[in-house]
Parts: sequence; structure tokens; C-alpha cells
Amino acid sequence: MKVIVTGATGMVGEGVMLVCLAHPDVDEVLLVSRRPYGESLEKMRECIVPDFMQLDGVMDRLSGYDACFFCAGVSSVRKSEAEYTRITYDTTLHFAETVARVNPGMVFTYVSGMGTDSTEKGRTMWARVKGRTENAVTRVGFRGAYNFRPGFMRAMPGQRHLPGPYKAVGWLYPLVRVVIPMYVSTLEVVGRAMIRCVTQGYPKQILEVRDINALGKA
Repeated sequence: MKVIVTGATGMVGEGVMLVCLAHPDVDEVLLVSRRPYGESLEKMRECIVPDFMQLDGVMDRLSGYDACFFCAGVSSVRKSEAEYTRITYDTTLHFAETVARVNPGMVFTYVSGMGTDSTEKGRTMWARVKGRTENAVTRVGFRGAYNFRPGFMRAMPGQRHLPGPYKAVGWLYPLVRVVIPMYVSTLEVVGRAMIRCVTQGYPKQILEVRDINALGKA
């Protein structure tokens, strides 16, 4: 299969990209990013898009893919709801609608996060916006649309793009896995689960941590 991955300069997107590049069922990975990944790897191609709301010039490059793993995202810290909605909801939905037009048989996976609010009415701003985004993505018309809600994740070996908070607490993964295993995954498992959503499907459109771990286990 040929897949598009967004967010490869972030922790989740980079981890998913590495899983895809190593997977025998994946022939090509197109990274759609605002800036270059910084290294050329086998099976990897890049499409640099400074503004995800301006995709007309790269439509031909986004065509011919079986899946999109949308891992791009930003923190809601110090952002108003209007600003976070523009970055999270508007950008994701525009990208999804664009790739759906040129890949009508595509499977689309959106990474939201544990605690996302499907009702869109809760008190937590980021959870409402993520929930609204999940709901919108499922209505685009893809062959399959899945929303991943991972919790605390262990990075893939060799990852270059790890946020400061993870560098500070990532070493706690073995302990967290023992104490609260229902809240933890590895990015290897997350990536495998995404690939299996394409190759074999899954009966739920929202995958919580336990679903991700069950689908992505070795």
C-alpha cells in the first residue's frame, strides 16, 4: 500500500512513519509537512506544504494513495478556542476533504487523544474541538475513517523529534505500564494498528487505548 503521513516532525507522526517504512505491506510513505524531515529514508517521499489550507498546488502529489495517517497537531496551551479550532478542526477537515477527492477509496486515520469529547459539549476546550474534528472526519466519505485516542506512548527507537516533556518523563514508561496499563501504548503498536485498519478494518470508528493495543499487538 501507499500511505500519506502528516506530522512526521512531531513524536507521533515520526513514530508512525518509522513503523510504516519498516512494514512489508507498505511500499511508499509520503510525508506531508510544513518543514522537511531532515533525512532521506528508503520508501520515503516528501511534500512540503507551508499552509495545509492551501493544497491546490500539490493535488497531483496527493493522488494515488490508499491511506492517510493524520498525526499533525498542536498543544492547546495558551490558545483561544477560536485559534485552536482553526488549527485543529479547520486544517484537519480541509486536508481530509482534499485527499478524499483525489483518493475516493482511501482509509483515513485521525489521531486525537485520550479524553476527546465526542459530544462536543464538555468543559474542556481541547477535548471539545478534537471531538468535533473526529465527528467531521467520519462524515467526509472515506472508505474507512478511524479516530485514534492513544494515551502515554513509548517512542520508537531512533526517533529524532521528541518533545521536551517526553524526554523528561519517557523513562517512566515501564513503571506506568505496570501501574496503569490501560493508559499506555507504544508507537510501534499504534503504527501497526493504523496499518491493520487499512488491511483488515476494525468494527469501531473510535479506538481507545485498549482497542489500539489489541489491534496493533505483534
